[in-house]
Amino acid sequence: MANGNNNFEASLFNTADRLRKNIDAAEYKNVVLGLIFLKYISDAFQELYERLEQDEFSDPEDRDEYLAENVFFVPKEARWKNLQAKAKLPEIGVSIDEAMSLIEKENSELKNVLPKVYAKPNLDKTSLGQLIDVISDIELKAEHESSKDLLGRVYEYFLGEFASAEGKKGGQFCTPKSIVKLMVEMIEPYKGRVYDPSCGSGGMFVMSEKFVREHQGNIQDITIYGQESNQTTWKLSKMNLAIRNINSQFVAWNTEGSFLKDAHPDLKADYILANPPFNQSEWGQEILVEDGRWKYGVPPKGNANFAWMQHMIYHLAPDGVMATVLANGSLSSNTAGEGDIRRNIVKAGLVDCIVALPKQLFYNTGIPATIWILRRGKQVRQNENPVY
Repeated sequence: MANGNNNFEASLFNTADRLRKNIDAAEYKNVVLGLIFLKYISDAFQELYERLEQDEFSDPEDRDEYLAENVFFVPKEARWKNLQAKAKLPEIGVSIDEAMSLIEKENSELKNVLPKVYAKPNLDKTSLGQLIDVISDIELKAEHESSKDLLGRVYEYFLGEFASAEGKKGGQFCTPKSIVKLMVEMIEPYKGRVYDPSCGSGGMFVMSEKFVREHQGNIQDITIYGQESNQTTWKLSKMNLAIRNINSQFVAWNTEGSFLKDAHPDLKADYILANPPFNQSEWGQEILVEDGRWKYGVPPKGNANFAWMQHMIYHLAPDGVMATVLANGSLSSNTAGEGDIRRNIVKAGLVDCIVALPKQLFYNTGIPATIWILRRGKQVRQNENPVY
């Protein structure tokens, strides 16, 4: 069954990609993922609409009925079947942009999130109409699951494929699923606050939610906190999380980023999961030299690896655990005090384990990487002789 599903998703992506024509993958992903999201919320709305129609005491056009069920309200003009009826018209792009605006107006948590790119002149309207038909057919494939569940998987699959298609820039919004799964299973985020200071498209949160459900936990027992400096990527994350019915009210965007403008300065997280940019330079060290986060040493100006690590340690609860991906250089570099910082972190008894990853796992770099698992509340064993 799994192979069939993967084949279906791959076939769907190939069909959608053929309709891309001369548009860059970086731009086209917003077109496709926005439509999949629109189809998803329209399907969820329609499902509840039909239930309300059967109830003589309910009004299927009452927005509050949907609010009570945690379902997005979709105005009549924005519903998928109405847009699909216009798919072959030259003004379909304008109609979709208007639909996105109407949905944002009715649902405050989607304000300034949805793409309004469909009326752009470089987007071929015939291809756009064909893309709408392709996405409309997804529900026909949902034999053993709801079309909403299938759309959620398609969205996730497409995120990864667009990351691969974009190459170097793609990794900033999508960490390979195998790595995220390993990190989540190692730290087991069952209950509490889950934080990602460089959250990309929200993959760490989605996998945490899957982990809780697969282990018969209650998804209401975790609260997610995130921050992203790329606005386009942040929008993808808000849609990705909405499809999973994960509350994203504490997933923040600002251009300054987690170092210069920490969106959650007082947060102490029970679990931290992150894949920050590798070997990031010019991260603002000269402004932050005296910052209280650098308990184990001031990170060098030219490399933010240990700035990211210490930022996460700072936000870790007294019994918290974190998993972060860092470039292999973090294991051995002695540049500008990095060796001392690493030594101090190890001496503090924070390092639980380190996992060496194979090469060529990431979309955006061939640099070998490691997963660091750090845990507060560990006993430091006096007979240890760690290698720094």
